[in-house]
Amino acid sequence: MKKFVILLFPVCLIAQDFSQSSIDTAFLNAKKGIYWCLSNIPAKRGETENKLITDDRLISSVRVQKDISGIKIESTGYYFSTEVKVTLYKSTDNLLKEGFLKPDSLIDEIKTDVEKSPKRKKK
Repeated sequence: MKKFVILLFPVCLIAQDFSQSSIDTAFLNAKKGIYWCLSNIPAKRGETENKLITDDRLISSVRVQKDISGIKIESTGYYFSTEVKVTLYKSTDNLLKEGFLKPDSLIDEIKTDVEKSPKRKKK
């Protein structure tokens, strides 16, 4: 009976190593989606979705929600049957500090918000 347990142990290690490498690859694909979103932040507030495909395979699906206070990025990385989801929150101040947003883009966004706001009538 002891021989059977000793023979089964290496098989478990190989399976565990394979699942760990597939999780790591799916995580890397989710990070690719986050990097894509950070370099393609939409100009206007709202929600945007995109799928990243390489060699006819879906590697990541991303969703960006932009607001005045910052952005929320949800990136799901895929590797065969493994799926890893990463959510990232970044404030507008950090995005400006790290160079992902330019100050003049915020000024344009605030101007369009002011133009869209309804004008109040004076009594």
